[in-house]
Amino acid sequence: MSFNITGTGSCHPKKLVTNDDLAGFLDTNDEWIRTRTGIRERRIMTDESLLDIAVKASAEAIADAGVSASEIDLLIFSTLQGDYISPSTACLLSKKLGINCSSQFDMNMGCSGFLFALDIADSYFKSKKAKKALIVCAEAMSKLVDWSDRSTCVLFGDGAGAVVLESGNGFKDISLTVNGEYEHLYVQKASGNIPFFEQPEQKAFLKMDGQEIYIFAVSSIIREISSMLEKHSMTASDPDYYIFHQANIRIIDSARKKLRQSGEKFPVNLDRYGNTSSASIPMLLDEMNREGKLKKGDILMLCTFGAGLTTGACIIEWNK
Repeated sequence: MSFNITGTGSCHPKKLVTNDDLAGFLDTNDEWIRTRTGIRERRIMTDESLLDIAVKASAEAIADAGVSASEIDLLIFSTLQGDYISPSTACLLSKKLGINCSSQFDMNMGCSGFLFALDIADSYFKSKKAKKALIVCAEAMSKLVDWSDRSTCVLFGDGAGAVVLESGNGFKDISLTVNGEYEHLYVQKASGNIPFFEQPEQKAFLKMDGQEIYIFAVSSIIREISSMLEKHSMTASDPDYYIFHQANIRIIDSARKKLRQSGEKFPVNLDRYGNTSSASIPMLLDEMNREGKLKKGDILMLCTFGAGLTTGACIIEWNK
């Protein structure tokens, strides 16, 4: 016995930025971005903080689950960068929501953060150290990209997604991998102003080799999914939905074709939100939940890839 997902929530910043908006200051255009990525627009934080959007997503998930914040006994917050380096955003969020548990922390596993958080939660439930958990993924990618670099800034958006987990048997299995390679996708730390030696100025901007990441993502997705299907004596047709990290429509379409499945099984919202890193899967789950697309007993194959380099696949039965 491990857990079921019993509540979902999400929050999208108010500011909508279209591809045409980006073309106003970058050498790009809507057609170029759409055909290569599938993205039409994204949401960008302006006067909101990361904590603001995390609070809203979390409150929605808690309400959807029909529990109270005081019942949460595990809080995992996934983000590349919170509003503060210290304290952790989990600490700030728990105060805002009225969560009193001691098992709360931030984690940074890049775009794969949601699945790594599910894996940790599974251990808590199996050891009976948690009965109700809140996983929150909130990302401010707009603060990490170089807005003069058209190869990266057009890809990302800001957002938050959250789920409530309660004891149950919906979590079936998970597989995670980390290979330690970082050269093709990383965010450089700022250099600071240490007075004891000269150093070149470094800004905390995301760097990515898109072609290398595309190759890695497609091959890793197929490997992870095929291994998981074989382990559970399933065919590629058995999952009702494949919930992918929303990075690029070409990656999703390539994987879909290799698995020989219809587009209906591969829901997307990256056209409206771009790549929101670890928030993308819980944001999509919330959208599908609220639109009534997820039915009790549906089998979901979650799949992710990201900096680290990391990959992951997870089978969940929807028992909400």
